[in-house]
Amino acid sequence: MKRILYWLHRAFGAFDPPLLALLVMMALLGLTVMHSAVGGTDWRFADQSRNFLIALVVMWAIAMTPPPVLMKMAPYFYGLGVLLLLGVEFFGETSKGATRWLDLGVVRIQPSEMLKIAAPMMLAWYFHRNQGRLRVVDFLVAGVLLAVPFGLIVLQPDLGTALLVFATGFFVIYFGGLSFRLLIPLTIAIVIGLGTLVYYEKDICQPDVDWVVLHDYQKFRVCTLLDPSSDPLGKGFHTIQSMIAVGSGGIYGKGYMKGTQTHLDFIPERTTDFIFAVYAEEFGLYGGIMMLVLYLLIIARGLTIAMRAHTQFGRLMAGSMAMMFFAYVFVNVGMVTGILPVVGVPLPFMSYGGTALMTLGIASGLLMSIGHYRPVRH
Repeated sequence: MKRILYWLHRAFGAFDPPLLALLVMMALLGLTVMHSAVGGTDWRFADQSRNFLIALVVMWAIAMTPPPVLMKMAPYFYGLGVLLLLGVEFFGETSKGATRWLDLGVVRIQPSEMLKIAAPMMLAWYFHRNQGRLRVVDFLVAGVLLAVPFGLIVLQPDLGTALLVFATGFFVIYFGGLSFRLLIPLTIAIVIGLGTLVYYEKDICQPDVDWVVLHDYQKFRVCTLLDPSSDPLGKGFHTIQSMIAVGSGGIYGKGYMKGTQTHLDFIPERTTDFIFAVYAEEFGLYGGIMMLVLYLLIIARGLTIAMRAHTQFGRLMAGSMAMMFFAYVFVNVGMVTGILPVVGVPLPFMSYGGTALMTLGIASGLLMSIGHYRPVRH
């Protein structure tokens, strides 16, 4: 009996109760909105329910793994991810103009998803190994470690995933000790670049103008963001319809399963990238605020775990995972409301998709593993 109680305590003791409660609320909310988005309990709703169960099991398995073990795995996990990205570059399968998938015979995978976890893990491992003696060259090495997967993912092309990988890795570098003063020139350059883009929008968005650093479809997404009405039935359709749905929800929303934009099929990709438009139309401003508060509580809990972590690896990894949730929400809500270009970033625990939920499950498991870990003192 004592042995059974011991194993039950060990199994359920791996969960962080506050974080688990918030995640369960988000999962229930996500399934509720998915039920409305698909108009009932069809195969997509059933698949998403299964995806949540798989993500829960993965989260529990990672939560049971001590951070020192995870830290030892970091270089191998990162190396495997980069190797698979190179495999995509040379042997990947192309779909809808992008080469993002790799067929391994028994399974078809998207290696770029791995790097959302592998890149920050590698950087956290690197800074842990060099803590107390960091030099400028160490930050340059960290920049290269991040630039390699970022560049390979951009080549696929998959700008949305590349930006998320860059964001999670950058947060590790920043939390690792990067001076805020070094970010001031970068911030100034971004502001000047955005100002120039807005001012010369009519000239640089002409079809014959090549942006060099971006593919044509990415250029059109940025130009559509600046003026969705320039192509209302083409590139601007997603943005215009999602903004109409969000605006029509008003303060209180139209009510559950009563969203006209949703159920008359005006919202494209309503189960994936644009599910926030479905939610905002039916639950309104108050519902949107409630959802954002839930996300903020998850992020706050992750940052609390980071501050209480007992190792440098744990602090950096937990901080990065918490901020990854922020990046997901900020980019998705921004593109649905028309303040950011459409880059194909899902809304955490809401958008349909097993791969994204798996990544979020691993991230949540990492937070729980770091949160309950207590190093043995000799």
